[in-house]
Amino acid sequence: MDVRTRLDRNVRRLREAKGWSQEAFAHEADIHRTYVSDIERGARNPTIMSVEKLAQPLGVTADELLK
Repeated sequence: MDVRTRLDRNVRRLREAKGWSQEAFAHEADIHRTYVSDIERGARNPTIMSVEKLAQPLGVTADELLK
């Protein structure tokens, strides 16, 4: 499994575990909802700064999102 697929799956799994919609998660991460959707579908190659923004509200490190 490539790193982007791992990121996609981990973001979705952790977001759903918190009971957040994509919109609620996007608000928590201070990013646009469509960007969350694109990441979860593997349609984006987020920067490391974006990965950090995704990780913070999920309570994990950027490294953990990529494992």
